[in-house]
Amino acid sequence: MAGTVVVEQSRAIPVEVGRAFAVTLPLPLTELFHRRYALLPPIREVRQPDAPWGRVGQARVIVTADGGTMREELTEVDAPRSFAYRLTDITGPMRPLVERVDGRWSFTPVGTGTSVTWRWTLHPRGAVGARVLPLVARMWRGYARQALEELSDRLLTSEEPGPTPG
Repeated sequence: MAGTVVVEQSRAIPVEVGRAFAVTLPLPLTELFHRRYALLPPIREVRQPDAPWGRVGQARVIVTADGGTMREELTEVDAPRSFAYRLTDITGPMRPLVERVDGRWSFTPVGTGTSVTWRWTLHPRGAVGARVLPLVARMWRGYARQALEELSDRLLTSEEPGPTPG
């Protein structure tokens, strides 16, 4: 689609790929995204089924500090290499700008650790969204950098590797 914007951010973390994947997939979003970056708010709540997050087709509702919501559906799990999701039904300040987001987390061996990459493909809502998405993308890079720093801290200090979904 014309106007689609792709952004990604990576960080090398000195942990094994399987551990990085196993800890990241079920990590509570409210812990990973608890800080604002520019106009991008922290996540305040996640409404999801009681089952552990990790099966393709599962869906949950994400609530941000600015009152926005979005539906997240897990679309792919390729343990321990990647998982993907789609954000739809976006409300709040992002609604006029973004129709949907396709997200992916990838885990690649690098040196003695793992390169963790978070990628978003933003699909604009109309002409206004297409014009504003480059600005959103710049803010997202900082938001992603914060999240990857938080993830690195969690991976380096958590004791339990957690099971790798199969």
